[in-house]
Amino acid sequence: MFDLLRAYFSRTEVIADLILQAFLVFAWYLPLLGDKAFRIVERYGTCVARRKGFAIILIAAVAIILRLALMPWLPVPTPKIHDEFGYLLAADTFAHGRLTNPTHPMWVFFDTIHVNQHPTYMSKYPPAAGMVLALGQSLGNPWIGVVFGAAGMCAAVLWMLQGWLPPQWALLGATLVLLRLSVFTYWMNSYWGGAIPAIAGALVVGALPRIIHRWRARDAIILGLGADVLANSRPFEGLILCLPVFAVLGVWLFRKNGPAWRVALSRVVVPLGAVALLCGLFMAYYNWRGTGSPLLFPYVLNQRTYETTPAFVWQKAEAPLQYLNPQFDYYYNHWERDYWAYSRVYSLGTAFQHLRLVPKFVYFFMWPELCVPLITLPWLFRSRRFQFLGAQAGLCFLGAYCVVWFLPHYAAPAIATVFALITQSLRHLRHWQFKGRPVGIGLSRVVVLFAIALAPFHQDRATIDFPPDDIEYRAGITAKLNSLPGKQLVIVRYPATEDDIGEWVFNEADIDHAKVVWAREIPGVSSKPLLDYFKDRRLWLVEPGILPVELEPYSPPSPRPE
Repeated sequence: MFDLLRAYFSRTEVIADLILQAFLVFAWYLPLLGDKAFRIVERYGTCVARRKGFAIILIAAVAIILRLALMPWLPVPTPKIHDEFGYLLAADTFAHGRLTNPTHPMWVFFDTIHVNQHPTYMSKYPPAAGMVLALGQSLGNPWIGVVFGAAGMCAAVLWMLQGWLPPQWALLGATLVLLRLSVFTYWMNSYWGGAIPAIAGALVVGALPRIIHRWRARDAIILGLGADVLANSRPFEGLILCLPVFAVLGVWLFRKNGPAWRVALSRVVVPLGAVALLCGLFMAYYNWRGTGSPLLFPYVLNQRTYETTPAFVWQKAEAPLQYLNPQFDYYYNHWERDYWAYSRVYSLGTAFQHLRLVPKFVYFFMWPELCVPLITLPWLFRSRRFQFLGAQAGLCFLGAYCVVWFLPHYAAPAIATVFALITQSLRHLRHWQFKGRPVGIGLSRVVVLFAIALAPFHQDRATIDFPPDDIEYRAGITAKLNSLPGKQLVIVRYPATEDDIGEWVFNEADIDHAKVVWAREIPGVSSKPLLDYFKDRRLWLVEPGILPVELEPYSPPSPRPE
């Protein structure tokens, strides 16, 4: 645990933390310093926040404009992680008007991580994120979908917070989400962030108080849409988030002073049920097209086909599988099994060790400035409304604790809930007085100032397992091949090593018509059928693990000595 904590903090971050502490001490003794200037900004923010619809549009626009303004320093990201290529395959498939692709005759040379090859060729991931990326691809680049998703996340969180907090505090909370998550982290600068399930979670939690107070069919439909997107993006985490929402909704419907049954049926039950039915039909059809069974999810099929390590901490691993290529053997039989062995819970000590997801979460979403308001948690939970949000956040934590794997975007469905709690804590902090002195005003202003100042410096390196240096060359080689005339076939010859050198073999949805096709050379398996099939393409060779990775004309491997 302590080794993990030390890995998070660079010298620069430690200095920033010390500066924050110094400013907090300064604000304690001079809480009203600069009060006039601060109040001007706060009054302007309140005026904007009271125009709720305008504020929602504005924060989405700011997220887009700010990210585009940073293009000289943060260009369009290139995919590097297995998961990113999986989502991009889904996007390419949807952009071509298909839900899946036929299995390729040469699939054995294209087999890769997080992709199903049988009974159809498709990404294992639920379709929601891929559909947003497909929208971006139809507009010119999948990353456009990422930008729209991150902007939509800010807008959805603001809409949710407007249902739980006064308008000015809702706008502040959404601004914290924009600064913390929307522009500078991998959620905006890769193809596997958490914006889509974060939007869905915000819709679910934001619809609840509106349904209870207004009884409108529109809000029930919004809740249903949010739950459906969760089912098609992060189904397990989404289910955990939705359970307390539907429990409260059920209690409200059946209580004595609740709405009349005619009202409840027409404005809540029927709209919500209709959306759920349509979602269920879509999911069944999507599964049937991809796996041949309406009840078999592509993710589950991929797990059964390739993996032997379970998802939950109390489950036991199966016997290792035998794979045709050494890369799969390393990934599934070594890396995944080592991670599972490190994460599984079978004793009190391992149960404590698995709590390392707490510093991962805190570091990514809150550290250091947004941790300060949490000193007011005892006052926060005096409100029944925030007792519900606190219980929901706690339930989501228990759900995350049960799972072997954890990365920050796995918690995306609960982000609106978490930032509602942070914002309400900040609100309590602002009203804190010590011996008649309004120290809370100064402390809360320091927190907001540092949230702005430190936003560009929060790093992902402690929470993402970055790929090795080799994969950095793939994008450049792809660009070079795309500039050449004719079609190209790249044979990837991996070195005989057990080190992680990254995965290079990822392809488009329509392999036969792709400009560049990537295939692996498999020890002991003849490449002649592959070369004959693509005889009209120019052949190239890349050898990851030999830096710098260069593109060379293909030549068959030398025979190994007897």
